[in-house]
Amino acid sequence: MDQRSKAEKVHHVFEKIYDKYDVMNSVISFQRHKAWRKDVMKRMKVKPGEKALDVCCGTGDWTFALGEVVGKSGQVTGLDFSRNMLSIAQTKLDQEPLPQISFKHGDAMNLPFEDNSFDYVTIGFGLRNVPDYLHVLKEMTRVVKPGGKVVCLETSQPTIPVYRQLYYFYFKFVMPLFGKIFAKSYNEYAWLHESAKDFPNRKALKALFLEAGLTDVQIKSYTGGVAAMHLGIKPEK
Repeated sequence: MDQRSKAEKVHHVFEKIYDKYDVMNSVISFQRHKAWRKDVMKRMKVKPGEKALDVCCGTGDWTFALGEVVGKSGQVTGLDFSRNMLSIAQTKLDQEPLPQISFKHGDAMNLPFEDNSFDYVTIGFGLRNVPDYLHVLKEMTRVVKPGGKVVCLETSQPTIPVYRQLYYFYFKFVMPLFGKIFAKSYNEYAWLHESAKDFPNRKALKALFLEAGLTDVQIKSYTGGVAAMHLGIKPEK
């Protein structure tokens, strides 16, 4: 699939499933995604007053988690290319206003920010959906400050043999069925299997982090390798 057709496909998927996305996230990960993110946040060591960008923010879960930590003296921007997903995030923000948080419509392939703008740039379960993984990592590296951190939490490839087979069976057959039952979107959740299956494993993604210009890349696997964190630091000039 070429870059343009992948971008169009992904856009269609998220414009369609946006209103069931939060419920389905919990179903798909057996509620584990919240625990994974909490652990990643601990490893990031975010401080009050800092500035973060959450790329492919979707309905804003990670954006809000970052916003709570940076506090009112900090600033967090959530960016996504699906206006429907952003509408859910914005509704959440309207219900519980946090002045340090804002949402912006934009493309991960061409981040609308100056170089060296943020202390942290995160992407949670979004990198697998972009047309060019390395290009997006380079963009994230560009907009993070020297000494700042680029962090990805994403589905990964389990390494334990039987567990690996069960994981792929779940993603290929069970998850689209859940999508049909909970979100009336069988094809859209079948696509999520496709995007997860083709995503680089931990070592390959670490290599992309290094190629994007990041150093000291840390990896942490979760739940037998079904998800993994990659955290890299932009070198000080």
